[in-house]
Amino acid sequence: MGTDISEERLRKVASGKLPFVEPGLDTMLSEVVGTGALGVSSVPVKAKSFIVAVPTPVTEDKMVDYRYIDSATDSLAEVVERDDLVVLESTSPPGTTERLAQRILSSRADLGASLGEAPIHVAHCPERVLPGDIVNEMRTNSRVIGGVSLVAADRARQLYEAFCSGDVVVTDAKTAEMVKLVENSFRDVNIAFANELANMCSQNGVNVWNLIEFANLHPRVNILRPGPGVGGHCIAVDPWFLVSADRDNSRLIKTAREINDDRPRRVIEQVLTAVKENQPQRVAVLGLAFKADIDDLRESPALAIATSLAEHLPDGELLVCEPNVPTCPASLAKYKNISFDSLDECIEKADLVVLLVDHKEFVGLRERLAPSVPVIDTRGLLQ
Repeated sequence: MGTDISEERLRKVASGKLPFVEPGLDTMLSEVVGTGALGVSSVPVKAKSFIVAVPTPVTEDKMVDYRYIDSATDSLAEVVERDDLVVLESTSPPGTTERLAQRILSSRADLGASLGEAPIHVAHCPERVLPGDIVNEMRTNSRVIGGVSLVAADRARQLYEAFCSGDVVVTDAKTAEMVKLVENSFRDVNIAFANELANMCSQNGVNVWNLIEFANLHPRVNILRPGPGVGGHCIAVDPWFLVSADRDNSRLIKTAREINDDRPRRVIEQVLTAVKENQPQRVAVLGLAFKADIDDLRESPALAIATSLAEHLPDGELLVCEPNVPTCPASLAKYKNISFDSLDECIEKADLVVLLVDHKEFVGLRERLAPSVPVIDTRGLLQ
């Protein structure tokens, strides 16, 4: 049984329609809804196992926002019974899973505890999937499970081993929580290094794509590719959980976040300079999603860049193309100088092209453009 607070999302799932783009998941959803294996509800219903997978954003001052976890916990507290299993998948700071367990028990004194045993079993198992390959990675990726108790960890292990062919390892809840934060912070720091190289190369007249290609010829060097920033609900958010938990020992993580958060500004400056030099009538902005070949706009630097360009170029015409989104996002649609166009229209009309996302539809774009049309390629797709 799937539970959500969005009535629109529930209606789509109940009809077997996936509310977002994800290869393979649409077919799977249609099958399980058609056979009655999956139903939906706006409130939790009684079950033996519950998985909580709600957003954990950060506030404006970069502190964790517990509202969604707390709301889901309070809803579960109304239906959970003794010996039930509750697994928190939401990425969380250390101590959140224990906090969830205490919150349920504090509101359900009737559950009680006998002979020192926990009345319910609470564990943490951070999700580890890549948008665009969720079906495969849900089945094959290794999982780390941390229990508030050994019994909770073992119960959760049995649940995940039922569908996960990867290794399922067991630890305590705080370690499991920190594993996900460290994974994404590691990636964020490495992306920041690549983005800082892009900044340096821009100032010194060096082709960053060639630089990285040549440096990576070294057998022990593997520099990532820079981009217009870091988006999504994981890598762009999770490092702040470590920073907020221990500011004294997270200086590198904090600096990496600041470098990546500053990349959109750098790209905007680059575009405005090109506009001043080339005086284009129409600027094509290609891609709005936070990564290639998905429709997810959450925390997307590309969307932020497009919005900022609409504000900076009120007298210009911006041709925006996002092949994975059917209509112009509301945050952009309000600008009169924005038109939401197909790739063919952008190629035909644009005097300047800004490529922000390396969608597969954009491969080979350079050959389709007139040689005189300048391209700002933030992803190195056309190199």
